[in-house]
Amino acid sequence: MSGKRDEGRKPKPAAPDEGGSIPIDPELEAALREAMESVEESDGGRPAPPRTEHEPGLLEAEPVSEGEAEAVASRLREELADADDRLLRLQAEFENFRKRALRERQEVAQYGSQNLFKDLVSVVDNLERAIAHARESGGGDLASFLQGVELVQRELLAIFEKNHVTEIEAQGKPFDPSLHEAMAQVESGSVPPNTVIDVLQKGFQLRDRLVRPARVIVAKAPDGSGRNGGGNSAG
Repeated sequence: MSGKRDEGRKPKPAAPDEGGSIPIDPELEAALREAMESVEESDGGRPAPPRTEHEPGLLEAEPVSEGEAEAVASRLREELADADDRLLRLQAEFENFRKRALRERQEVAQYGSQNLFKDLVSVVDNLERAIAHARESGGGDLASFLQGVELVQRELLAIFEKNHVTEIEAQGKPFDPSLHEAMAQVESGSVPPNTVIDVLQKGFQLRDRLVRPARVIVAKAPDGSGRNGGGNSAG
């Protein structure tokens, strides 16, 4: 459009809105098209993605009446209210889950060892019977007392095994600082150095977690022998 053709030209009055729709000014539509083409050129000349027949562009969209706009707004308000309601229910369910998990964790911390002590009660009963029998016999029936103590020991070991508590193997094994605690080193030519030759206190582990290390005595090479304990050093 040239400047002379635009001089003295007055904007056309908007046509009366008979159906409640908003008319689009042809000049405004042309300006919008030019702006869109300018944006495409500044974006590397890439054309806008094609529109399907069900997705009309902004400029091709049919004018919407006030009644239709109000219906759409009403539907959107209902969807928003429904989404808010679902969000509130989800928050309430999550809060209930959090409280329940916290309560269960507290119960485990307070009463998690209940089953273990339920098994230990019978062990205490048998130990008390053995002590009472030894007292009644005046200490003369040592064999019966020993049998009672051995019974208690077997029960305890069975409870340990039931709860996945196992004894750490140490005697005759290579010294392992993650499982064994060396209390002393003794010269020995009969076993390789760093071999456990005596167990002072048994160690235990719960599954793969250490409960108590085994306290052991470890062999070392005799003076004048090789580092590997294989006899006198050569030369």
